[in-house]
Amino acid sequence: MSLKILTYPNPLLAKKSEPITEITDEIRELVNEMVPMMYDADGIGLAAPQVGKLLRLVVIDISGPEKREDLLVLINPRLTPIPEEGMVVGEEGCLSVTGYRANVKRYAKVLLEAEDLEGNPIRREADGLLAVCLQHEVDHLDGKLFIDRISRLKRGMFEMKLKKGTRQSQVR
Repeated sequence: MSLKILTYPNPLLAKKSEPITEITDEIRELVNEMVPMMYDADGIGLAAPQVGKLLRLVVIDISGPEKREDLLVLINPRLTPIPEEGMVVGEEGCLSVTGYRANVKRYAKVLLEAEDLEGNPIRREADGLLAVCLQHEVDHLDGKLFIDRISRLKRGMFEMKLKKGTRQSQVR
């Protein structure tokens, strides 16, 4: 496979991903390509739709960028918010939305249920950066980007900046 990270406004980023019914060699190969792509881009998470594969698969490692020692490979991740823990607002960026960051409101704590690459069940509570990253990546699986969670005004400003950048690159 020769994958690249898709960027907004690629229409694949707005599509919902399909569940993985069997962990095949192709799935393992996809993971083996996604992990170094995420690391090379200094990312902390990458979802399969971001590389053009509409599968419910994400890789996450919030330990970097200096050390990379806490890789999570999640097959068919499901999140249940724990609303009594409240909400947090933090600045987010995305490998598919280059050059733009914005504050996004997320649940402070979530329950993660998924499978690992061997098909073993994963069930754990997550808070802090991991909770935010999980929600961001699972959004990708549902065809949502963090810019879908910001105000219409901020989204409009982003769209204008994007159009201006596109026009400038066409002039060169």
